[in-house]
Amino acid sequence: MSPFLRKVKTGSGATAVQIVDKSGGKYRIVEHLGSARTDAELAVLMRAGRDKLNPGQETLELGIESRPDPTRAVVQSSASRLLVDAIRAAYETLGFGAVEDEAFFQLVLARLVEPTSKADSIRVIDELGIPPVHRNTFTNALKRCGNNDYRDLVARACFAYSVSTTGISLLLYDVTTLYFEAEKEDDYRKVGYSKERRVDPQIVVGLLVDRSGFPLEIHSFQGNKAETHTIVPVIQAFQERHQVADMVVVADAGMLSNMNLQAVDDAGLRFIVGSKQAKAPQDLAAYFRWHGSHHDDGQTVDTITMRTKAADPSRIDKRAEPVWDPEKNNDQWRAVWQYRRKRAVRDRQTLNQQRNRALAIIEGQSRPKTARFVRTTGNTRTFDETSYERAMNLVGWKGYVSNIPARTMAAAELVGSYHDLWHVEQSFRMSKSDLAARPIFHRTKEAIDAHLTIVFTALAVARYLQHKTGLSLKKIINQLKPLREVTINIGGHELTADPQIPEDAAEILQKLGMPG
Repeated sequence: MSPFLRKVKTGSGATAVQIVDKSGGKYRIVEHLGSARTDAELAVLMRAGRDKLNPGQETLELGIESRPDPTRAVVQSSASRLLVDAIRAAYETLGFGAVEDEAFFQLVLARLVEPTSKADSIRVIDELGIPPVHRNTFTNALKRCGNNDYRDLVARACFAYSVSTTGISLLLYDVTTLYFEAEKEDDYRKVGYSKERRVDPQIVVGLLVDRSGFPLEIHSFQGNKAETHTIVPVIQAFQERHQVADMVVVADAGMLSNMNLQAVDDAGLRFIVGSKQAKAPQDLAAYFRWHGSHHDDGQTVDTITMRTKAADPSRIDKRAEPVWDPEKNNDQWRAVWQYRRKRAVRDRQTLNQQRNRALAIIEGQSRPKTARFVRTTGNTRTFDETSYERAMNLVGWKGYVSNIPARTMAAAELVGSYHDLWHVEQSFRMSKSDLAARPIFHRTKEAIDAHLTIVFTALAVARYLQHKTGLSLKKIINQLKPLREVTINIGGHELTADPQIPEDAAEILQKLGMPG
């Protein structure tokens, strides 16, 4: 069968125009002509395809050559030049040009525009209208990524940018998991705890960002490694890379372990970590003793908490509200607790749901299973009223553990710094959704690390574009990608037509410091 034009929908919602042929019942793509988002773009691509399929139609079979129509326009090429230039400018501004690898840039570009496989990235780049490198060059770029330590170059550039803009006095840390489409485990990809309750082999990824969510350090670990064992290696790697001594590390309660906190403290760093609710009765005993159960919205209690279960709780003065002193309380940490009415309402709803579930089990209305507030003695189940009342007395309270004295950081500022953690969570969501960091189809650790370096670099570029424009990455792509520069041949003369830039796109370009 002779080649013909085909229109297919892409993952981004555009319509790709391809020249294909069919042999043995299978379709083979001869050439990608591009993708269109409007009827006008689609008409241009279809015209270009017909011109390629019928290049000799101006020659008559009678042997008489027809004269070229001087008014006939033929589209030779089109490119999303504004989008590519905007991303390249951001890439260079962040200092990533130090990598000096066009294939690596194109992989980052494809990850930003339409995340897909390494092989399919050639199509994405081609549709943008720039010459893609060969597939083998992409493969070699992944090898160069590890051999030439591209991640170190990118991380140093990210550090320099953060220091000059946001600053690195406050760093946020969190972990996530990335799974693989693989049936069997190996020494690196292992089945472990998954917040999504998946049973696929996975790796654990730790991400360190500044207070605005701009990425600074990324590391991966075996899939079965406990989250609490990841924070110290990442912080130590960050310190060694940049020779940083004075900074505050913020992490959620999942990182709370005496070993972690002691290691961070021994490194001369300051930390703010979410506390566990089980510590509240001991930490707040003096406050409740003197102030009762009435709490104002936003009320903070600045007190101390024991570092280990083996520490002597009798050293905490119950007659007054204790204040943490790093010189005196060497077996204790500072603990700040805050009460919020909105949180109390949510906590009460959760506790009542747990109470109803427990009563349903006790009364035989639900299948027996482990549940909170169910006390089992032999074959008898009863409701644990004491634990329930204790939990109800603590609704609305959230704790924070730190080694920063009150004279350095007030309680309200400490709580506010902890709440900046949503920035790192947002960065993880972006890397998993907008940049499609998962699932990963690579098999070797070297290739996986190269993939993470590309995602890390793309995340930095995406964050930069967001900070500059105030828009999501998806909105930026959708606004700029359809604006294509078209090269037309009219009677043997080439003309380049710039796209008409709508007001919204012009505003984006202006914020990025580009001509619009």
